[in-house]
Amino acid sequence: MFSGLVREIAKVKEYQNNILSIESAYTPSIGDSIAVNGMCLTVIETQKWGFRLEISAHSAKKVAIENYKGMVHIEPALRADSRLDGHFVQGHIDYIGEIVAIAPQSNQTLLTIKPPKHALSLIIPQGSITIDGISLTIASVTSENFSLTIIPHTMQNTLFHTYKVGRRVNIETDVIVRSIAHVLQKQGLVGRGFGADSRGLDSAMSDSRAKNFRASDSHALESASWSEIDDILMRY
Repeated sequence: MFSGLVREIAKVKEYQNNILSIESAYTPSIGDSIAVNGMCLTVIETQKWGFRLEISAHSAKKVAIENYKGMVHIEPALRADSRLDGHFVQGHIDYIGEIVAIAPQSNQTLLTIKPPKHALSLIIPQGSITIDGISLTIASVTSENFSLTIIPHTMQNTLFHTYKVGRRVNIETDVIVRSIAHVLQKQGLVGRGFGADSRGLDSAMSDSRAKNFRASDSHALESASWSEIDDILMRY
């Protein structure tokens, strides 16, 4: 588990045969988990100059692997007594998005990203999202993309200031939103196509099938917890 707060901008020494070598001031132990551009990897070797991690062929296909060169964001896994200043991040990349606009403003930068369209139902305004390992708050969502407001401190202390339009980025959606979506789909409150459109979670919950939900439908509720049931009933 991670927080989405970058510990260090480290340098990729080499990426060959699925082994990623990182030059870093951080000293991990073999077996430690480290998020590199948001992807959770395991340390398999340590050296004076840094450490090595292994990227499986499956994982390499799910991330913007072309960015695992030059400089990268790294974050060690949280300790039980760590502060949680970002949000709960698993280090499992859900989607790859593309930066379609970068708009500097007076005291912030608006970063607009286009994800796969079916991902937009899990991306909600004012919700949390992780981009290349960085915890951010979603400013707005449209039918095609979403935007993030990046403050100067974040721009200066991450690699965001080097990003250009067209760059692909790793996206991890909020685990809480994903969990709610999974429960709703499992209970039949939304169809199997949930996530296939861009209406967002709140809109999907207003689907006509959800409106026809009855609290007496014990079959739909048999595996739901009381807190889940209460949350659902409060919406109707």
